[in-house]
Amino acid sequence: MVFFVGRRLARLAADLVQRAMARRQVDPALEHFAASLLYYGLLVFVGVAALAQVGIQTASLVAVIGAAGLAIGLALQGALANFAAGFLLLVFRPFRIGDYVEVAGTAGTVRKIQVFTTELATPDNRRIIIPNGAITAQTIANYSANDTRRLDLSFGIGYRDDLDRAKAILAELLAADPRILAEPAPLVAVAALGDSSVELAVRPWVKTEDYWAVRFDLTEAVKKRFDAEGITIPYPQREVHLHRAS
Repeated sequence: MVFFVGRRLARLAADLVQRAMARRQVDPALEHFAASLLYYGLLVFVGVAALAQVGIQTASLVAVIGAAGLAIGLALQGALANFAAGFLLLVFRPFRIGDYVEVAGTAGTVRKIQVFTTELATPDNRRIIIPNGAITAQTIANYSANDTRRLDLSFGIGYRDDLDRAKAILAELLAADPRILAEPAPLVAVAALGDSSVELAVRPWVKTEDYWAVRFDLTEAVKKRFDAEGITIPYPQREVHLHRAS
């Protein structure tokens, strides 16, 4: 009688936990895993209680179960750490499916978030599977979390070139691109005086989904416009050295 009632209560507790996790929009794989783990864990205690009810000594059985549990825990400590990390990822959601992230030294688009591992697709379409423990142990950079991002670009011009004209050209190119946001206002400023060039910092804001397209298009547009206006873009210093050496 104790066993049957206890089993019903264990199933009820597992169902309640699964429904609560579903309301929190936890991953279905984690819902079933946690519910099953709770159910079978409670079932072990129910079985021990039922044996004690009919007069069977259970002290040695409890000791055996405890020792077995400890051995299993030690053997699976890496897997359990990944499971705990996966639980945290699915509950707190530092990133979601489709986000572009950098985790555990790898950047890519999130394809799957599973109990033990997370799968990324890199920009060159490689499939990377990372243990969840490695993800939560390091910094997580989510590039898709916010609606807007700032482009950080730098363009060098020669010291003999017209600085004001170069800044005006950059401002014109920024204003001509409808993907560049008016607020926050773009910034064009002198960032540094280098050995062979004046470095101009260009800081426009764009929607996150436009980031790479605007970056590539703006870099090309600046090169073409500077060439047309006769503004020099100096070679990198290392290229000058190679040229002289030849």
